[in-house]
Amino acid sequence: MFINYLIGLFVFVLGLCVGSFLNCAIYRIESQKSLKGRSFCPHCKHTLHWWDLFPVFSFLFLQGKCLYCKAKISWQYPAVEIATGLVFLLIFLTQSTSTSGGPVWGVGPALVWNYINLAFLFYIFSALIVIFIYDLKHYIIPDKVLFPAIIISLIFNFRFLIFGEFSSFIYAIIAAAIASGFFLAIFLVSTGKAMGFGDVKLAVLMGLLLGLPNILAALFLAFFFGAIIGVTLMIFKKKNFKSEIPFGPFLIAGTFIAIFYGNQIIQWYTNFFQI
Repeated sequence: MFINYLIGLFVFVLGLCVGSFLNCAIYRIESQKSLKGRSFCPHCKHTLHWWDLFPVFSFLFLQGKCLYCKAKISWQYPAVEIATGLVFLLIFLTQSTSTSGGPVWGVGPALVWNYINLAFLFYIFSALIVIFIYDLKHYIIPDKVLFPAIIISLIFNFRFLIFGEFSSFIYAIIAAAIASGFFLAIFLVSTGKAMGFGDVKLAVLMGLLLGLPNILAALFLAFFFGAIIGVTLMIFKKKNFKSEIPFGPFLIAGTFIAIFYGNQIIQWYTNFFQI
């Protein structure tokens, strides 16, 4: 039992560290800088040392200020680090459930696929976190993050062909076509006013990740969350009916829930209308 808690703690700390890197990636994409090179304060440009870069703890120890210029550090940094840690932990715990009753982690060629699948999910959700924050701040979905995620997801879906699950591969392709086609239609009809083309491309990634019928659950959840947040912002007069609201974060939230609980949501929905 203790070893399970220890592994879980390790995964969470790994997520914190990855979250720190994601913050760096978001800033450097914003400023069009290379990911190479040491981290530095975005205000005074002072090179940061290792003791400045402990995820969350450095922020708390420095009281949210740069050690060198005393400029405030955005709450985005600890928020992204904690969110990434929790997402990694949830992914690990979900993937640790063995349907066959056999071991899930350990050493041996039979378990290699489990680690590959875990690494894939870690990468995909790291990319989605970057897209979430970037779109929320700039109303733009960065292609340099989205396109590699689409390509890797497409390659990863070829596992279905290797394992003889041809229908699952087809469902993933159809889901990508349905989701992106739906958003493309909205984009064309509204001439880009109701839906950005970045959402069309993001829908391709969603379809490849979720397949059928989980893509339907993700889309439903995205529009549901979007409607609630939109109405709430209008009630508090933060936005009006013509205001632009980034839809990417809602699509990512829907994807996150659907990839773990999509089957249960669809089953509940089906049972509800059968009553």
